[in-house]
Amino acid sequence: EVQLVEPGGGSVQAGGSLRPSCAVPASSPCMVWFRQVPGKEREGVAAIDSVGSTSYADSMKGRFTISKENDKNTLYLQMNSLKPENAAMYYCAAREFVACSGYVPSATTLDAWGQGTLVTVSS
Repeated sequence: EVQLVEPGGGSVQAGGSLRPSCAVPASSPCMVWFRQVPGKEREGVAAIDSVGSTSYADSMKGRFTISKENDKNTLYLQMNSLKPENAAMYYCAAREFVACSGYVPSATTLDAWGQGTLVTVSS
């Protein structure tokens, strides 16, 4: 069973940057970041496949960048110019066998999840 580990979250003022990370096996063909706010469903933010091709939710394009370092088994989400509405619990997730090239998959199709990292943005 794939297990993902996310270090602690972060707090930043509006306009600042954060880069959450997640320990994910480099062999995963699909790695994804999701976000969730209280009372709402978990929504996809960005995905990256085994060759490094990336996909983003339309609302996240431009300020967020997903990346990975295979030699460190680490997935990142660079978040720039943060706004208070970006505050949420951010989760990393991965598939063991099925790729996700060209799209951000739905939460129900992922095999393993991190415990979540809380991102707060103050105005």
